[in-house]
Amino acid sequence: PSLAAGTTAALKNLVLEYPVLDCVPNKIIKLVVLGGSSVGKTALVVRFLTKRFIGDYEANTGALYSRKFTIDGEQISLQVQDTPFVSLEDDTDSICCQEQINRSIYWADGFVFVYSITEYESYRVIRPLYQHIRKIHPNANIPLLLMANKGDLLRARQVSSKEGLQLASELGGTYYEVSARENCEGVHEAFQQLCQEVSRMIGSCNGEKRRGLHLVRPKSPNMQDLKRRLKQALTSKGKSATTL
Repeated sequence: PSLAAGTTAALKNLVLEYPVLDCVPNKIIKLVVLGGSSVGKTALVVRFLTKRFIGDYEANTGALYSRKFTIDGEQISLQVQDTPFVSLEDDTDSICCQEQINRSIYWADGFVFVYSITEYESYRVIRPLYQHIRKIHPNANIPLLLMANKGDLLRARQVSSKEGLQLASELGGTYYEVSARENCEGVHEAFQQLCQEVSRMIGSCNGEKRRGLHLVRPKSPNMQDLKRRLKQALTSKGKSATTL
């Protein structure tokens, strides 16, 4: 069978890999994925939601994806906000954030910080990004996950595991060094742990009004958009293979 035919079949079965719950979930968990350019934010989100890896994506303008599942025996609706990249201003330690990212920060319950072990500049973005979030949520508990991506490219490493662990400890988060390309289990474990932490935090609120509910969501949940982006990337790969 052709690559295109295999791709079509895979996309048709994409949603079926994760059964949809029949009843309304008890909780909504909202995560935002943040980091520099080309660090693999979208690749990690796709790995977690679909168990698939696609290496090339169109430029990320930010999209919100939803998935329903069970965590610790409780029905959960998870919303993951992918975002455009964050950059440092010139050679300073100040960051340049689009307004869309600020809205996502206001909205989120938990935060996923992503950098590439092959690019030290992407690591430098994380600390000022966290400080920026603290200005928006000065007194809030901030469950966070620090993901060092591209762990399969060890020969190109610019950021050590020790530096990653130290930063995670400083920020009060959990550290995972992963590879979106090769380590589906590690990616899933990292997101799962953050979801559990956020779920416990929400449960401890004892019915208090959650922050961000009065804000407009950054973008409507859209698994169709994720499927479209996957299809576009896979079709592009199919065309490349045909020309070889």
